[in-house]
Formats: sequence, structure tokens, C-alpha cells
Amino acid sequence: MLEVIAIIAVILAIAIAIVLILASTKPATFSIQRSAVIRAPADRIFPLVNDFRQWTKWSPWEKRDPALKRSYGGAASGTGAIYAWDGNKNIGSGRMEILDASSPSKITIKLDFFKPFEAHNTAEFTFVPEAGASATNVVWVMRGPSSFMSKVMQVFMDFDKMIGKDFEAGLASLKTLSES
Repeated sequence: MLEVIAIIAVILAIAIAIVLILASTKPATFSIQRSAVIRAPADRIFPLVNDFRQWTKWSPWEKRDPALKRSYGGAASGTGAIYAWDGNKNIGSGRMEILDASSPSKITIKLDFFKPFEAHNTAEFTFVPEAGASATNVVWVMRGPSSFMSKVMQVFMDFDKMIGKDFEAGLASLKTLSES
């Protein structure tokens, strides 16, 4: 019996060592990016991202918690606008602040998550006119540091696919809203 326990302990130690080694090979930063061409001028799309109150119409996370608690502060929109949320386990809690809003081409957002995991990232939206300004390529990027715990999680989960799906859903909603 003692021999079986020793063998299990050695196998478990090897498995943990492999996970830790794989985690240490992950990059120190991450970047997730998705884009969509929307048949609308940038100046029609820009306000939907620049005003956090408009996010309820298109953000993929807004519908995951009907009891989501939202608060707004700072400027009504653009640089200095603040949005904080506190929701269920699917949403967690966090805060966003628009650091830069260059209408109608770019919005940079400081994105802080508090629950379920603390993280401090940057989100960026760029709006690039296409086809004579009758369409806009909207690019949504999130960048940030990868903590060691995040790297361990990345051994088992593909964050790009997981978060990328949400970005794709949000861009699709933004497209539908902007083109109607």
C-alpha cells in the first residue's frame, strides 16, 4: 500500500512540475484582437463605444447577469468617463476608464478586473474607414501582463479563443446596431 502511495505521489509531483515548466514558457504579456467591417461610417459607430451607457446595447457581457449593478462616473463620455460593474460569477466586478478618445478613430480604455481574478489591462478600439468611408473596420484589442497564475491557467485554457468569442459577439452586435 505504501508503495502505491509513493508511486502516486511521484506521478503527481511530475505532473505538477510539467505544468509549472509549461507555464514558465508562456509570454509575459498577452494580446487578444478581433475585427469586423461594419457598413457604417466611423462617426456613427464611435459614440456607441465612447459612451459606456451605450454598451448595454451591444456588449456581450451585459446580458449575462440581469441583476448586474452598474455605476457611471467622470465625464458623460470620452476621456475621463468611468464605468464600474458588480455582477454574478459570469461577470465578476471591475472598472473601466476611457484614457483617450480621438473621435472618430481611436478609444483607449484602462480595464481593471477585481473578481473573480484581479487583472489590469488595456482595451483599445480603432475605427478605420474603408470603401470611401461607407464602411469601417473596427478593431478591438485587449492587452495586459500575464501573471504566473494566468500562465498556469493558459496551460489548460485558450484565452484567445475564450475571450475572442466574446469580442466577436460584441462586434457582431455593434455591427447590427450600427447598420440598422
